Amino acid sequence: MSQGDLTDAKWRVLKDLLPIEPENRRRGRPPEQNRSIINGILWRLRCGAPWRDVSPKYGSWNTIYRRFRRWSEAGVWETVGVTLAEIIGQWPLQHR
Repeated sequence: MSQGDLTDAKWRVLKDLLPIEPENRRRGRPPEQNRSIINGILWRLRCGAPWRDVSPKYGSWNTIYRRFRRWSEAGVWETVGVTLAEIIGQWPLQHR
């Protein structure tokens, strides 16, 4: 795990907020690799680098980009943001 990658605890919360990819998909990365794809997306957003510069350790830059775009168009990021804000809002103040 690299600095900035999702911890196991963060991944447990986030993975259930992501859409389930259809099982009959023949192309692209399987859904169980979403954690690596999310780490690639987060790296790119933190660094501001071009998509093509995402490290191959996260997978194909094109796969990461396409998953990001598909989820953006489907409103996944808005749902994730609202849900995470609700979860954090329920935490005691000392944990925020």
